[in-house]
Amino acid sequence: MAAEREITVGRIDYANVWPIFDRFEECLAEAGVCNVRVIKGVPSELNRALSEGTIDVSAISSFAYGQRFDEYELLPDLSISADGEVMSVLLFLKRPLEEALRGRIAVTTASATSVNLLRIVLQGRYGRCPELIAMEPDLGAMLERADGALLIGDPAIRASWNAGPELQVLDAARMWKEWTGLGMTFALFAVRREAWREAPETIRGVHEALLESRRRTLADVGGLARKAAKRFGGGEDYWERYFRTLRYGFGPGEREGLIHYYDCAFRMGLLERRVAPATWPDHAAAWVNG
Repeated sequence: MAAEREITVGRIDYANVWPIFDRFEECLAEAGVCNVRVIKGVPSELNRALSEGTIDVSAISSFAYGQRFDEYELLPDLSISADGEVMSVLLFLKRPLEEALRGRIAVTTASATSVNLLRIVLQGRYGRCPELIAMEPDLGAMLERADGALLIGDPAIRASWNAGPELQVLDAARMWKEWTGLGMTFALFAVRREAWREAPETIRGVHEALLESRRRTLADVGGLARKAAKRFGGGEDYWERYFRTLRYGFGPGEREGLIHYYDCAFRMGLLERRVAPATWPDHAAAWVNG
């Protein structure tokens, strides 16, 4: 069989994807999958690259997937999700939420999923949403201009370590859970349909390597926690709890929560179309059993 073209894979440059990606390239090499290149970026960068076709496979923000779901296929059983707290999508408030709802909240430019989650929860649960202003993820600068600040990923984690007692810190996934009773999926793993048609064996290899990387990494969460503490700071206990709190599959519970998120976004006019479950074919058995 002729060699397939190179496939580029986007990796979110946050610690929350480490359990899926930490041993990915090792697993690719062992499987003999050589024509794969990994590109790192924040969610907004990877979302744009996938939509433009400059990368073929990527972890993609859930909202970005909902905007262009008919251009992608999902890699089965992979996500970044939470059922309750997520620990890295955090709302920092310098005054009570009831007052902040009448004011202004600065929001990260890194991803639309969490910003729209905040918008949905505040409007749906409290009946109003404050003015949201987009800013670079700098907590001090954000709070100079607003009553609160929404941060995601590693910047949110670092800010939570340094937040003084004068700040209230709310976990956006917990707010969603308390309101809906459902979990929240923040990112999915998608492949452009033309890449699947042009390089099916390589895509199959990428999917299997991601699953195997996840299996190996989660079998040694302590080792991953030590690595994260060395790179980012913080205690190993913190990182072990963080990695164990997140969910990395995409089963019925994750699907239900995400569908509800999409329905809320559609009803609020944040999405132009409904994202229907029928648009998510599960090719897992076909890919694995080939």
